[in-house]
Amino acid sequence: MRLRINRFTSARRNLIFGNTMKSSLVQPHFVVSGENVDLQISGMPGINRQSVDVLIKTIGKDMKIGLKSHMLFLVMDDYHRDSNASHASDPNTPLHTAVRLLKEEYGDEIVIMTDVCLCTGTDHGHCGVLVDNKIENDQSVNELIRIAISHAEAGVDYVAASDMMDGRVKAMREKFEELGFHSTGILSYSVKYASSFYGPFREAAESSPKFGDRRSHQMDFRSGYDEAIMEAKIDQEEGADILMIKPGLPYLDVIRKVSDEVTRPLAVYNVSGEYAMVMNSNPNPDERGKMITEILQSFTRAGADVIVTYHAREAIQKELIE
Repeated sequence: MRLRINRFTSARRNLIFGNTMKSSLVQPHFVVSGENVDLQISGMPGINRQSVDVLIKTIGKDMKIGLKSHMLFLVMDDYHRDSNASHASDPNTPLHTAVRLLKEEYGDEIVIMTDVCLCTGTDHGHCGVLVDNKIENDQSVNELIRIAISHAEAGVDYVAASDMMDGRVKAMREKFEELGFHSTGILSYSVKYASSFYGPFREAAESSPKFGDRRSHQMDFRSGYDEAIMEAKIDQEEGADILMIKPGLPYLDVIRKVSDEVTRPLAVYNVSGEYAMVMNSNPNPDERGKMITEILQSFTRAGADVIVTYHAREAIQKELIE
């Protein structure tokens, strides 16, 4: 564990230790191949799939309003997908290209997180390597390390391990240390539930499994606090720099319980289904803004240090938070 990772740049310090809610927000983005691509995602007003050229302009506008932290998801073309997401570590994917360009432009003034999972790069849509149609944990970890290394080489601040494979945080940290990536952080989806709130995201990232579901590795929503706390503490001990709970709103109680038990910064993901409920519930933007403020405040009150939310841009633009 390297405690200085979260202190390594001014942008990281502001994200983790800033004394305003504004500084704690992270905006997700979906990056695709091509040029001049800017496609609205069904069910998620204001959130688009964007090619690198459009994404760079979008994040440039975000930076000007003070939105400094960004999480990137690669939407891979179908012809690149295979059984073990081999293309996901190609240094020339739109995601890798975007990371390099953003770091060249903004350096230490930006925090870039990148999703590390197999689901968007496999032809079966599952989060790991399949053996007899079942996820093989340790083989999956090896593939995740391969992808994480490629993101570190591109210059990312944090790899965001969203897969929920056992032991992947320790394996990533050890490989980063071996290869000299001493300042590359790991944001671990430590407490990720097999939830019904992910629907719009799976459409956006084209990451739905072709068969079955993800209940064999994501947490059961019926499980109690002890399992959530244990998952978070294991990732903390393995070297995670930020722990995350996903989804957010149905698990405010879990955020509070885990926050009281861990010492590493705690993030929450205000997921696509939660976002869609708000955006499609009230046509009055002022009333919707009040809902957004209330939701974000609930995450902070529950104990979240970092909030990954599709509302980040609107919340800052409209000054819904301080």
